[in-house]
Amino acid sequence: MKMSVVVDELRSDVVAVGELGDDAVAEAAERIAAVLARSVPSRILDLLSDAAAELSDVLPAGRIETRVAGDDVELAYVEDERAPEGDADGVLSARITLRLGESLKARVEEAATSEGVSVNTFIVHTLERGSSNRSRGRRGGNRLHGYGTT
Repeated sequence: MKMSVVVDELRSDVVAVGELGDDAVAEAAERIAAVLARSVPSRILDLLSDAAAELSDVLPAGRIETRVAGDDVELAYVEDERAPEGDADGVLSARITLRLGESLKARVEEAATSEGVSVNTFIVHTLERGSSNRSRGRRGGNRLHGYGTT
């Protein structure tokens, strides 16, 4: 979709409404149309980004991306290359909220990008590898388990 087409049509509609009145109304409509022409492209991008995020949340694998190239905007489906395995029945249904420091978040995003997967897929795979290595390679010895108090 070309954003300039939408902006031009909206501007034209506002000017047409202004022409229904006298010269002062027409001038006010022109000024309103000029302000709208500056703000509408960012509103369009916000709307499309929100729609892409909502759609991505309900997709079983992959995500919707908002792609902008000059005046062209498009929504594109991107399938994850390696889908996370999930539980024994293959279903990914549990959600957690994870708070990270900015530097760790940046490193995770960079690693996910270099593997060509989403951040979510990268984190799931990393957790799967870490938990399978841990359960296979348990050592006895001086490990502490449980919670300590002071």
